[in-house]
Amino acid sequence: QVQLVESGGGLVQPGGSLGLSCASSGSIFSIDYMGWYRQGPGKQRELVATITRGGSTNYADSVKGRFTITRNNAKNTVYLQMNNLKPEDTTVYYCNADRIATIFGDRDLEVWGQGTLVTVSS
Repeated sequence: QVQLVESGGGLVQPGGSLGLSCASSGSIFSIDYMGWYRQGPGKQRELVATITRGGSTNYADSVKGRFTITRNNAKNTVYLQMNNLKPEDTTVYYCNADRIATIFGDRDLEVWGQGTLVTVSS
């Protein structure tokens, strides 16, 4: 069984910075895609940023130039550095791992973390 655990959420003032981490555990052989999504009350979950195993990244237009996604393939961990945070960035952030291959032969698992709350407020 594969699990994702996020950490690093909290309260920050507008213009401030915050870093999120997402650690995976379980019988993982490799993970093709890792990413961060966010979802506010009554809204659809939206992409924030994704990164492939090879390091290719993709960002939502709303966070380009402010957020940076990185990953450690050896640890199957993904990070999100958020700078110049705005009140509209306030919501729950979810970690995602897709196209997970396990040592038991699974090839296409997808797993979500439980979410971590980011609040941007003065």
